Amino acid sequence: MTLLGPDDVQAVLLSLKVAATATAAGLPVALVVAYALARGRFAGRSLLDAVTHLPLVLPPVATGYALLVLLGHRGVLGRGLETIGVVFAFRWTGAALAAGIMAFPLMVRPIRLSIEAIDREVDEAARTLGAGPLVRFFRITVPLAAPGLAAGAVLGFAKALGEFGATITFVAAIPGETLTLPTAIYQATQSPGGETRAAALCVIAATIAVTAVLVSDAVSRGVANRRGSG
Repeated sequence: MTLLGPDDVQAVLLSLKVAATATAAGLPVALVVAYALARGRFAGRSLLDAVTHLPLVLPPVATGYALLVLLGHRGVLGRGLETIGVVFAFRWTGAALAAGIMAFPLMVRPIRLSIEAIDREVDEAARTLGAGPLVRFFRITVPLAAPGLAAGAVLGFAKALGEFGATITFVAAIPGETLTLPTAIYQATQSPGGETRAAALCVIAATIAVTAVLVSDAVSRGVANRRGSG
């Protein structure tokens, strides 16, 4: 008797796919928002800060329900998007969207702190030498904020990997399509005699998360070493 069934293996692979997609899609947006919050001086800055951190304080189920109302098959935006072939509800892409939204504040925070730690005189010196805003952003800010980017990517990936409430509310738990690792763990705990299966899935989730942290640490050390040698 095997410890994990085919649906469990699919759930693990799907969770990796969902978490990777959520992180890859969310990180560039998180970088822009973090830069705006760290360096921007505009009227809606406080509102942007509040909206960015809203998923941290809202119950995940509320976020999932809001996504369902907006992007469901009969949602405010969902019906229009379906006419052009874009469907999120009850699809793995919807799981990635829900996970990305829940992970977004955790991606923004370390990036913002890294940008705020950069000496403004460095940017000012580049500006006086003729470097434009985009050049300064990509050649100075992004490289110096690389540790924050790595930390944001890991936190975002780990959060997306473990997201449960918003995901199950928005896309349910369809085996092979939206059944993710956290949902599989929950289902195992609700099944008679499923404790061993749930424990095995928890070990897999912890192993993936620890591996992501180790990779992030290696990337951060590599960036620090390149700076030191430079």
